[in-house]
Amino acid sequence: MTSPPKTLFQKILSNHGVAFPPPGEPVSIPIDQTLTQDATGTMAVSEFMALGLNQVRTQLSVSYVDHNTLQTGFANAEDHRFLRTAAARYGMVFSAPGNGICHQVHLERFGAPGRTLLGADSHTCTGGGIGMLAMGAGGLDVALAMAGEPFVVAMPRIVEVRLSGALSPWVSAKDVILEVLRRETVKGGVGSVYEYTGPGVATLSVPERATITNMGAELGATTSLFPSDDRTRAFLAAQGRAEAFAALSPDPDAIYDRLIEINLSELVPLTAQPHMPDRVVPVSELAGRKVDQVMVGSCTNSSYKDLATLARVLKGRTVAPETNLVVSPGSRQVLAMLARGTELTDLITAGARILECACGPCIGAGQAPPHGAVSVRTTNRNFKGRSGTDDAQIFLASPETAAACALTGVFTDPRSLGPAAAIPEVSEFPPVDAGIVLPVGPCGEAEVVTGENIKPLPLGRPIAGELSGRVLLALPDNITTDDILPASSHILQYRSNVPKISEYTFSRIAPDFARRAQEHGGGFVVAGENYGQGSSREHAALAPLYLGIKAVIACSFARIHRANLINFGILPLLLENPRDLDGIGQGDLLVLADARRKVENEESFAIRNATRETLIRVKLDLKPEERLTAAAGGRLNRYRELHGDDPLACPASTAG
Repeated sequence: MTSPPKTLFQKILSNHGVAFPPPGEPVSIPIDQTLTQDATGTMAVSEFMALGLNQVRTQLSVSYVDHNTLQTGFANAEDHRFLRTAAARYGMVFSAPGNGICHQVHLERFGAPGRTLLGADSHTCTGGGIGMLAMGAGGLDVALAMAGEPFVVAMPRIVEVRLSGALSPWVSAKDVILEVLRRETVKGGVGSVYEYTGPGVATLSVPERATITNMGAELGATTSLFPSDDRTRAFLAAQGRAEAFAALSPDPDAIYDRLIEINLSELVPLTAQPHMPDRVVPVSELAGRKVDQVMVGSCTNSSYKDLATLARVLKGRTVAPETNLVVSPGSRQVLAMLARGTELTDLITAGARILECACGPCIGAGQAPPHGAVSVRTTNRNFKGRSGTDDAQIFLASPETAAACALTGVFTDPRSLGPAAAIPEVSEFPPVDAGIVLPVGPCGEAEVVTGENIKPLPLGRPIAGELSGRVLLALPDNITTDDILPASSHILQYRSNVPKISEYTFSRIAPDFARRAQEHGGGFVVAGENYGQGSSREHAALAPLYLGIKAVIACSFARIHRANLINFGILPLLLENPRDLDGIGQGDLLVLADARRKVENEESFAIRNATRETLIRVKLDLKPEERLTAAAGGRLNRYRELHGDDPLACPASTAG
């Protein structure tokens, strides 16, 4: 009997022995590889240690340090030491600070077509550029994957993005994904996988494909995928990893849930305006507007091709005198490639500031622009305040557009600069092994060294008879995890110290939120559509947990944040009628009677607004195991129920 045709996503599932259910039903995906980074990884490693195992049970787990490399005190350095010693003890590869951004380094060193990758970073989907099934998740989900548990996600709809034609000079892969965002919006991809097909795919190199899959996270997508073909083979061979190649593509007659068609030849240079990645317009519409800062780098556009393109444009020229240009190479390998030719010299002599191979300005860890400044960045997010300056105007654009703006000091369509210089594909990258630390010796023998900044992991409380509390904050649509728990360096240094980092919860929206939450003994948060979009950081659930938040009532949730709320015992309640949002205000007293029974058994129930004497109908759209997890107060508590009375190997505290 002939098997039905499969999409690329379905093929990878099938190759892992997984049957695919209807969209929306849970699917358990075995995980081959994991990655963590230091902003999320300290908690993920602590959570893995709490499971009481002696070593990771994946084919490969890599612990990266790339976010918090700014060392102005002891906290970051001690956390780096903790991650290095934990990697040695539990059998993980360690990528040291300065070695590069996790997604760029993983493509270079470890990514493989057809493998599954789960990362404690929302942009783990970058791996889809080489045909990996790569997904972002909260740290606890990644910790459980490191323990050999499958990753459970709702079976997505599969969207075909059929590419035709070829990119015109000065138009790049960044413009492709900005066009997708323009059409789909930041919530249009929730519950979907985007697969890129068609003759235009063959015209795109792996770094270009990775730019597109990386920013699939901004769509809210489960992941994005390109086929593994001759371009993939060439990239892996240039990395000295030809043996990792496997040809992989969808069946020609595969059936998709939806089709998007893009003619690459028709695209123009685009930019996303503040403060959302889907506010996309042609660069030409902003021509002449002053640009104060240009930043090229981040996990989206920090490959050799991206930075060599910038260098070619700047060669023999000088950055505009009132514009500040900063460059973050994606890895030591990229930096070595730039130094091997003339590109690094060209960047330096043009006036660029060369930063460490790390995330840096993308998460507000340095290079914050002045008040009210316009900053053109090749990063993937332009959320309000993410740059480190609340009123800065952040625009997202390609390296080509960024180069044009840096030269002229104003928004400039790069096509006005004349003939574009082509960057040939590299046939051989220099091996750069400094900073990659492989585990040595038997697991379980190395000592894990913790510092005073690492505090016990908070655990949620099991749900009892009644949940009640005040509405501590009422919010609009598209609240990001940066809104919930900001990412600036002065905050993220406390990522291992939940009591301290919780002080910054909603600090940019309501500076007194943490104080009010503690005074009221916790309570509720209400919000509109797409609550929790953006970063995978589970601190946006952990900090509210510590402050006693019992539930978030919203019109819809972003995928990763919804999972993080469940993982830590905070109920993600959906308003049955979004208009009811207008009838809930800050300070209202909400009461959910008989809460345990309802959480475990009912899909729809009423919450009483005791202040206004009204009833609010909500849905708890959870699968059976998710219900038991929520009722238990989170996934670690549920793990204890299933695997013994007390398997925890490190101390934990009870929040609330």
